[in-house]
Amino acid sequence: MSLVEWIASFLLVMGGVFVLIGAVGMVKLPDVYTRLHAPTKATTLGIGCILIASMCLHAVRGEGFAIQELVISLFLFITAPVSAYMIAKAALHRRVPMRDGTVNMALAEQARERQSPTAVPGSATQQPSE
Repeated sequence: MSLVEWIASFLLVMGGVFVLIGAVGMVKLPDVYTRLHAPTKATTLGIGCILIASMCLHAVRGEGFAIQELVISLFLFITAPVSAYMIAKAALHRRVPMRDGTVNMALAEQARERQSPTAVPGSATQQPSE
């Protein structure tokens, strides 16, 4: 086995471990806000390791540089934080309760009470009421 195959094997094992940690985190963490960390952090890193291992193995086998894995990695690293933000924002606006003892509960209350600029009385973009 060559050095690149050893590196790819290590990356595959580490990717599997990170995906497993992410899956366990989705099940075991107590609330929506902490559960978001499992898929956005651990699982993204795990899939990234697996895709890098795939790129290495394609290069070693003489099949050339696999651009598909690079595009998938780029798409994953761009969309994971955006989707986590949108899920957290939706949970915040739906007033999904936080776990007792959460440090930023007061900050969350302030964010829930904020209104959009169109809803502020006297703003230039306010719609006339009928």
